[in-house]
Amino acid sequence: MDQTVELEILGLSSNHSQSGSFTLVMGEVGGTRRLPIVIGMFEAQAIAIEIEKIIPNRPMTHDLFKSFASSFNYTVEHILISDMREGVYYANIICKAGSKRVEIDSRPSDAIAIAVRFDAPIYCTSKVMSEFASEYIEEEERKEHDKPAAAKKPTAAASKSSDSLKDYSLDKLNQLLEKAINNEDYEKAARIRDEINRRN
Repeated sequence: MDQTVELEILGLSSNHSQSGSFTLVMGEVGGTRRLPIVIGMFEAQAIAIEIEKIIPNRPMTHDLFKSFASSFNYTVEHILISDMREGVYYANIICKAGSKRVEIDSRPSDAIAIAVRFDAPIYCTSKVMSEFASEYIEEEERKEHDKPAAAKKPTAAASKSSDSLKDYSLDKLNQLLEKAINNEDYEKAARIRDEINRRN
């Protein structure tokens, strides 16, 4: 596919800024960029259960989708995170049955929960990645981690609460976002990302 980037699931953690939500961190396959996506509790559970290969007592909604699609000989070819508008990601599930190909509009959280069940690849448009992903520099993170405790002085910006994010410039927010991603503080990264998206 042209102008797309393949992603993999790197982590899933609770989002303290939004009750009942989680941050799903997608990573660029063979690259350093990270794309954090805030998702609901149900979708987070659906993704985690499949990744851990836990079999629920009764089929969940995404399991039902797989059974239904399989009954009609449809398979999921891949999913594509296609756009981001007003802080909301958009995705498509690309299904195939023989020579017939169908694209289904979906929330990324549902699409990813379905992709893991079909073992289907997950892609993102290059445009979304270039605008909304952040770099993760392993070497820099390691240097920071290896510093003596006395050398790790928290900045005033890092110690401020998320309520004061509105006081920062966009440039400063982008710097804070990169630092949060580098420190694997994905909850904070999601809060900063939300503030940046509100301004764009």
